[in-house]
Amino acid sequence: MTASPSRTFRQRVLNVVRQIPAGKTMTYQEVALEAGSPGAARAVGNIMKGNFDPSVPCHRVVRSDGQLGDYNRGGTRAKRDLLQAENAL
Repeated sequence: MTASPSRTFRQRVLNVVRQIPAGKTMTYQEVALEAGSPGAARAVGNIMKGNFDPSVPCHRVVRSDGQLGDYNRGGTRAKRDLLQAENAL
């Protein structure tokens, strides 16, 4: 059975995000570009919104306009706290 294109994109996104080191961030657009779909920043956000896998540091993905964006494990404040603890802000 062949993986569906959306599942393949999802896996690529998760793999890109897993590689973001502590102390660094990437924008949703940068993740989309690295995953091979430059116009899919919003899709990256949706994937991050539904991610609860602790091996995927989705708190390291931020908005292109400099804002942090939301975080599904405690909101923007929790995201800020994690990024500050990693010296990413």
